[in-house]
Amino acid sequence: MTGSGPDPVCIAAAAGGAAGALPSAARGGPVSHTLSRVARLHRFAAGRRLKEMGLYPGQEFLMMALWDCGPVRQSVLIRELDLDPSTVTKMLQRLEQSGHVRRRPDPDDRRAVLVEATEEGEALRARVEEVWCSLEEHSLTGLTPAERTELTRLLARLEENLCRAAGECGAED
Repeated sequence: MTGSGPDPVCIAAAAGGAAGALPSAARGGPVSHTLSRVARLHRFAAGRRLKEMGLYPGQEFLMMALWDCGPVRQSVLIRELDLDPSTVTKMLQRLEQSGHVRRRPDPDDRRAVLVEATEEGEALRARVEEVWCSLEEHSLTGLTPAERTELTRLLARLEENLCRAAGECGAED
C-alpha cells in the first residue's frame, strides 16, 4: 500500500473501532491475539466486580487458596499462586490492612509465617463465588451447552500445550 495512505483497518482500530479490527492474522497468531484480548477483558470484568468488595484482581485467588486449605505458610502461597514473593507480600499487606487475612508465626517453625483468612475474609467467600459465577455466565452468553463443553475442552487443551511448553506441568506425559 505504498503511497496510498494509512490502512483504514488500523485507523479504525486506533480510533476505538471494533474489537478484533487489528489485522493480527497478518502477523501470524490470530488465536494468540484473541486469547490475549479475552484474558485482558476477563480480568478487567472480574476486577470491576471485585472492586465492589474492596478486592484487587488476583487477591480472590489468594483468598480461594486460604478458603480451600486453611492456614498455610506464606511460602506455600507463593509457590501455589506462582507469583513473585514481593507480589504476594504486597497482596497480603493489603488484605491484612482490610481485615481479610492475618499473618502469624508458624508454631512449628518460628521463622515461617502462617497466613489465614479472618472472619471478614471468610465472609467474602459467597460474594466472590457469586462474582465468578456471574462472570462465567456473562462470558458464555449465547453459547449452547454443547458449545460451552467444547470451549472448555479446547481451552483445557490449550492450557496443557502451554503448560508443557513452559515446563510447568510437573510430570510430563
